[in-house]
Amino acid sequence: MRRSDYDITDSIRTTDPDEVCAEVVRLFRALYRRADPRRMVRAFADMSGMYRGEDPAYQPCDTDYHDLQHVLEVTLAMARLLHGYQREHTGAAPLPPRLFMVGIVCALFHDVGYLRRRADRRHRHGAEYTLTHVARGARFLRRYLPRIGLQQHAREASLLVHFTGYERDASTIRMTDPLMRRVGEMLGSADVIAQMSDRCYLEKCRDRLYPEFVLGGVARRRQRDGSLVVIYKSAHDLISKTPAFYANAMKRLDETLHGAYHYATTHFGGSNPYLSAMRNNARHAEAATRARARPGLRRSYPRALAGAGKTVPESLVIR
Repeated sequence: MRRSDYDITDSIRTTDPDEVCAEVVRLFRALYRRADPRRMVRAFADMSGMYRGEDPAYQPCDTDYHDLQHVLEVTLAMARLLHGYQREHTGAAPLPPRLFMVGIVCALFHDVGYLRRRADRRHRHGAEYTLTHVARGARFLRRYLPRIGLQQHAREASLLVHFTGYERDASTIRMTDPLMRRVGEMLGSADVIAQMSDRCYLEKCRDRLYPEFVLGGVARRRQRDGSLVVIYKSAHDLISKTPAFYANAMKRLDETLHGAYHYATTHFGGSNPYLSAMRNNARHAEAATRARARPGLRRSYPRALAGAGKTVPESLVIR
């Protein structure tokens, strides 16, 4: 049985930044034998430090749904899509190692906009940034990439992260490089398939995502005329709408993000376990909605906001 703190293949612990980092570096080196992965390794260390509260400028992550495990699962899925693209890019531009790294860095920090600054006295919880977290993350990436030697891609990175959110329609994101746009579509796809294939996706939606939606003004929205529109009246209501959300997510994956999730099939050698798990979760949501006592949502998810990481090898750290 698949474990709740492991990836879709039940082989990589997605609460451990170093375990995920090692797999991403392995895929990177399989494609680019002479390229240096240290910028990515530095980004893993910086991200996990921020989420644990080790960065003097930011408070630790307090969003239970958009936590460290979510970030690591998205990053692992992104690496697999990039790997699949590079293996099957016949007729399309090859992916240079620097763009692979940019894609990984953007995945690592795609939700950094949920983190509150130490000096923030206006917000009590990171979920209050739900409606603006992507724009905050874009600004962070524009400042961060020069710190790890990827300054020439800082502007593009600030655009790529918008493929993961709904603050901007993906069709309005202007990018002159078609390959960079494809990286953005892979990033948006990784965000969808990673979270919706999580073994405890429904339990996390019920216990973690719904409270974030309440705090972030998503469950209930105040209109300009002062009226209140209820989008999700309860956590059970959110679960009941998951099958419809799954259908819309597949439409987004196929149409808006132009089927970039298919690169996972190449990576895995002919199958796509992310899609299989997504379908299972959608069916599970239907069954749980029909059950009056909701006995089906019993899976136990990792409770720690941050995993217990190990020391990054000194040889791979950029000072």
